Amino acid sequence: MVVARAKDVLFDLLESENWTVVKLPQRLSNSKLGLASNILGRELKMLRLCFKHKPNLLIGTDLVITHVGKLLGIPSIVVNEDDSSAVPLMAKYAFPYATAIMAPNCCDQSPFNHKKIGYEGYHELSYLHPDVFSPDRNHLPPEIAHSDKYFILRFASLNAHHDDGRKGIDDALAEKLVGILSEVGSVFITSERPLVENLEKHRIRIHPKDMHHVLAFASGYIGDSQTMAAEAAVLGIPSVRFNDFVGELNYLEELEKKYKLTSGIKTSNPEKLIELVKKWVEPNNLLDELKKRKKTMLNQTDDVCSFWVEVFENQAVKSR
Repeated sequence: MVVARAKDVLFDLLESENWTVVKLPQRLSNSKLGLASNILGRELKMLRLCFKHKPNLLIGTDLVITHVGKLLGIPSIVVNEDDSSAVPLMAKYAFPYATAIMAPNCCDQSPFNHKKIGYEGYHELSYLHPDVFSPDRNHLPPEIAHSDKYFILRFASLNAHHDDGRKGIDDALAEKLVGILSEVGSVFITSERPLVENLEKHRIRIHPKDMHHVLAFASGYIGDSQTMAAEAAVLGIPSVRFNDFVGELNYLEELEKKYKLTSGIKTSNPEKLIELVKKWVEPNNLLDELKKRKKTMLNQTDDVCSFWVEVFENQAVKSR
């Protein structure tokens, strides 16, 4: 059974699958009271679902599965890629009640590392490893399919509870980036926030099910989203994340420092971002070099999807 809440593009993505999806209450307010009220609504609905269907195992990224699981004696596995310090509410209100935490070996889940089921790899490899994902140009929107060379810019809303006080790419910096990249290719922007007129003309609507195909054929990705930077990295696409989380997430630090597949720049240093992007538009063999680094990374990581499935199935059997 698939249970989901309205977050980002999740519902749009699920519509492309032939699944029966139970939708949880949508959060109507960003206030602390609104957050608490929404969590309570999700927990009540999840509780009713578990009473009715009696699952052997709860798997997900939502803290409610840990509370309901603990209450009803159902094992729960939290799938997580962020270090505890980056998601304090999850660490405080979910990890203590979870049966286990599925996370990359490089992630610090203190003080609950004893609950971690670790693996060598990254969350993104569970759906972007070559064994489970094959890029297909037939999934590219016409505007992109007709471009010989293109770049993707992604602007997140940064309004999650752990994003408080964090900054990303502002309009002035975005306009400079577009100006540089437009000299050698097309620039397409996906954004969760409103854009000024000069940027709006670059906005493109891409169905979530096609986004990874678009990313796989891009000449570069720039954004303030962590996840898409990691997705571009495991696909071997030049990528840079520009936000205040740089240096705080171990899985991205490993992709950057160990495999040199991505770059992170803090918002206090926009000049460094401009300098990096200017190198992208110069004649270079960066894509070929990243293919080699990607191969090295794949040779040193697990088949994440198969590992997850094995763990989930074994746990489900144990709890029958």
